[in-house]
Amino acid sequence: MPMNAGDIEKLIRKGIPDAEVHIRDLAGDGDHYAAEVIAESFRGKTRVQQHQMVYEALQGNMGGVLHALALQTSVPEK
Repeated sequence: MPMNAGDIEKLIRKGIPDAEVHIRDLAGDGDHYAAEVIAESFRGKTRVQQHQMVYEALQGNMGGVLHALALQTSVPEK
């Protein structure tokens, strides 16, 4: 059973409490999403480390229940 955008957002917010999260369903099939995650906790981390934080927040659902996620991460502008 595919994940819905609300479930993805909740998992990311739970794992990264300071995150601003925007989810888009790319194909309308509940299987292909784009996520933009902006968080102060990303500051000083590489892009790879930021993505790892998001994948960790998804609690192992990436590649399983959640088939594809185009991920964009950044820190808030000052």
